Amino acid sequence: MYQWILAFHIIGVIAWMAGMLYLPRLFVYHCAAEPGSVQSETFKVMERRLLHGIIDPAMIISFALGLWLGWLGPDSRYGWFATGWLQAKIVLVLAMAALHGFLVRWVRAFGRDQNRHSEKFYRIINEIPAVLMVAVVLLAVLKPF
Repeated sequence: MYQWILAFHIIGVIAWMAGMLYLPRLFVYHCAAEPGSVQSETFKVMERRLLHGIIDPAMIISFALGLWLGWLGPDSRYGWFATGWLQAKIVLVLAMAALHGFLVRWVRAFGRDQNRHSEKFYRIINEIPAVLMVAVVLLAVLKPF
């Protein structure tokens, strides 16, 4: 059962990360569109569908199955939760969830034609999920502490 849960957790994480990497890129292009234009309205639909159709469900699946895996960890009273690597991973995943919250806010701002950030801002934001993802994968695979 553990391998099945792990497999679906990884699938959820891949979908979540794909969306977290793509949505800020859409914001970069959306910045260049004139508010109210056909192009801007198309970006609004794309951003909303990506967020609610892929990113949100994938995050929920990742969290639920990740917690289940943590509980099923090694033979101890607290599963994997007693290990330092998982505690560090959880902190990074919570940082990713916080970024997710900011993405929700920015989708809403674009939806109201009230974006306050530049293309450069979103280009920088676009790098954060990749950095967090690398750190999380290294912790999960190497289990350094």
